[in-house]
Amino acid sequence: MPGGYNRNVKTSRLFLAVSLLGLFACAKNVQTNEAVRQGVIDHLSRNSSLSLASMQIEVQSVTFRDNEADALISFKPKDMPADQGMAMRYTLERKGNEWVVKGKTEGGEGHATMPPSTEGMQLPPDHPPTNPGRTPGQEK
Repeated sequence: MPGGYNRNVKTSRLFLAVSLLGLFACAKNVQTNEAVRQGVIDHLSRNSSLSLASMQIEVQSVTFRDNEADALISFKPKDMPADQGMAMRYTLERKGNEWVVKGKTEGGEGHATMPPSTEGMQLPPDHPPTNPGRTPGQEK
């Protein structure tokens, strides 16, 4: 068969090129802030009773190393000033096309955003004021 060998080689090369293109097109880039953020949200939704819908969760920084990532994640209630939040450090591990929280790292930043309400509570006499300029029991 004249030209049969060349046709088979060309067809094989074309098939290989299309296969590689399909493989690369399906590969998901998980080294993104959004992928890390989603991993933390998934972790928190499974492991806590937080109302995630009422929180703004953002990746402040992330460092990727092979199949691990270290991330600084900030949390604050929606519609609150930026300084009314806290940040936590997480170590995540890549599993397939997603990031899974491996653990929290000591050294978060900021302060708790939602202290318990003291309204209607009588605080001990030596307790410092819970709101600047207002002493316990003082009317608003």
